[in-house]
Amino acid sequence: MKQERQNQIAPQKRRGRREETMAEKKIRVLIAKPGLDGHDRGAKVIARALRDAGMEVIYTGLRQTPEMIASAAAQEDVDVIGLSILSGAHNTICPRLLDLLRAKGMSDVTVLVGGIIPAGDIAELKKAGIAEIFLPGTTTQAIVDFILQRHATARPGS
Repeated sequence: MKQERQNQIAPQKRRGRREETMAEKKIRVLIAKPGLDGHDRGAKVIARALRDAGMEVIYTGLRQTPEMIASAAAQEDVDVIGLSILSGAHNTICPRLLDLLRAKGMSDVTVLVGGIIPAGDIAELKKAGIAEIFLPGTTTQAIVDFILQRHATARPGS
């Protein structure tokens, strides 16, 4: 009797999950800490804010290379990559990551950078393909709003 009831309930659960997945695909975001910088509290705060906003977040952890980040982004089929860079290595890391993403056919992935980025470097990073740069003091809501806006305009019918 109990087994019959479980068999009746299980298909409904699966069917509901499948409908939800097709109806509203969650934005998949990869948060990464490239380079040797070991301060990841900010990255974790952003990851939690994005998750709380309904996005699916993958946090890669500390000391990631551009190759590791590009590989994880491909494996996880992400829509957005967020880099937290406090080390000053943004002019080396960002162009390398963008090149790797292009080589993997992932030029449609939105790449964001947060951290300590000198004002003089921002225009060059954006010219290279960084979608936006978030400096200290940016609210988590501003980051959430940017991603939601960018994702909505990137998807037809959204």
